[in-house]
Amino acid sequence: MVEIKSKSEIEKIKAACEVVKEALEKVSSKVKPGVTTKTLDNFIENIIKSRSAIPSFKGYRGYPSATCISINEVVVHGIPSDNVLKEGDIVSIDVGAYKDGFHGDACRTFCVGDVSEEKKKLVEVTEQSFFEGMKYADERYRLHDISHAIQSYVESNGFNVIRDYFGHGIGRQLHEEPTIPNFGKPNRGVRLRAGMVLAIEPMVVIGDWKVEVLEDGWTVITADGKDAAHYENTVVITNNGPEILTL
Repeated sequence: MVEIKSKSEIEKIKAACEVVKEALEKVSSKVKPGVTTKTLDNFIENIIKSRSAIPSFKGYRGYPSATCISINEVVVHGIPSDNVLKEGDIVSIDVGAYKDGFHGDACRTFCVGDVSEEKKKLVEVTEQSFFEGMKYADERYRLHDISHAIQSYVESNGFNVIRDYFGHGIGRQLHEEPTIPNFGKPNRGVRLRAGMVLAIEPMVVIGDWKVEVLEDGWTVITADGKDAAHYENTVVITNNGPEILTL
């Protein structure tokens, strides 16, 4: 069942989203060649804790870190480590914060130094596909109208959307109903209603959409080894369209 959040609940979600937004804004200047993903993770965790919040991901189903940091062919759930960013990499940083009983969640994919034109286009198309979806994020439409808009835009640019991982509702729990695919047919899914809070997150790949999970049980990579990008925001549906809380 999809929860409709009250005004007071949405205000608390906004506060958690402010923490996420600050962390992503500040870490952007730290993304450069020679930096380890563990360094970025520690930096973000310190920001979250300094705002009287806690990392949503740390300990979630046993996940060991504050953030998910995924380089190149890693689609999602990359575990921060001593891996060093290199010139030409792309890196997705996924951040969640839990504050006063509610979660916020967002992700950005950053270019590390100079990247290839193909990688640059992948990052740009992934981000823009989210905003294509936002054109349908109001009460006139159904959930899969968002999904269809994302898929259509991505595929029109020669890329593919991941089929095995999805966006989600968010609030008191990090993952709530509804599940939000990045593909689908229009005029399907639940009717969108004011007060729904959704974490919408296109995951886009250069090659085939099939993925594999590494032995650590978390790290998801493209089966063909080609690059992936990820872009996410927490969004509340209002009577006047979407309000993006982590932008």
